[in-house]
Amino acid sequence: MNDPNLDIPVRAPAKTGRDDTILPFAVKSLDLRGRIVRLGPAVDAILTSHDYPAPVAKLLGEAIVLAVMLGSALKFEGRFILQTQSDGPVRMLVVDFASPGRVRACARFDAGRVAAAIAANAAAPGRLLGHGHLAMTIDQGPDMSRYQGLVPLDGGTLEHAAHEYFSRSEQIPTRVRLVVAEEFRAGENGARRRWRAGGILLQFLPKSLERARQADLDPGDAPPGTEPHVLPEDEAWIEGRSLLATVEDVELIDPALSSERLAYSLFHEHGVRVFRAAPVNAQCSCSRQSVEAMLRSFSPADRDDMIENGKITVTCEFCSSTYVFQPNEIAA
Repeated sequence: MNDPNLDIPVRAPAKTGRDDTILPFAVKSLDLRGRIVRLGPAVDAILTSHDYPAPVAKLLGEAIVLAVMLGSALKFEGRFILQTQSDGPVRMLVVDFASPGRVRACARFDAGRVAAAIAANAAAPGRLLGHGHLAMTIDQGPDMSRYQGLVPLDGGTLEHAAHEYFSRSEQIPTRVRLVVAEEFRAGENGARRRWRAGGILLQFLPKSLERARQADLDPGDAPPGTEPHVLPEDEAWIEGRSLLATVEDVELIDPALSSERLAYSLFHEHGVRVFRAAPVNAQCSCSRQSVEAMLRSFSPADRDDMIENGKITVTCEFCSSTYVFQPNEIAA
């Protein structure tokens, strides 16, 4: 984002949007940086392949947007893995983002508890997640150590968890918006449900560390029994947050509104600049060869236990692809 050959002043933003893209932007006068994510076919392919209950699909869609938004900041070839583990009806979400733009995702949930939550009109994202933790892992490859950040899930949303992570772990004033919705389009066989998702991330990155600290200072950080030292909030960050709060959910998923135009509508009075958009693709890394290698890692006795009806069947949890092997194919 610091390459001057890549930045483009937004003077005549496009009228039509582009799906499955990540658009970085900057507002220099307010010391703001951010990214806008728009997902159409990519998120639809992932969620449709699993056919999860709608509230579960929506929650996984939010996790996909968040992982793409954060993983796209990697400056190297690597992976960003977002994973939740909690006691709610949706006990696990996993999103695997491989730079520069490949994503896959899946969820594990208790079907009975999810159905009960839907029937009781209690399927809000925070209630589906419950309590546990959100882990964000950066994997730079086999020869490098992993970095992992953890933040508690306390019945709140993924947006809230992301805010907590940046406030406490990265100490970067950050705001995130995540939106996932269904649209219905007429087709040859009647209306078809399609998923769309979008999000925006805004960060306050002044050169002065003191300005950043006072922008997101949490009075709850004061030692027990002491009066919190309250600093006036930075006006630039107040302005940025206020502008972000004006974004309506539909603006983040409207296919007729481009990311460039959205950035312009929010920040044009302050001189917003956008950078080259990057594509996002739904792509799993599984293959017949990798599954066979995995099966060969098991002992012959373990492989024998996997045989059903004379064959071994493995289904990828991410993309639902099924691989069938005859026992003699993987015999040592």
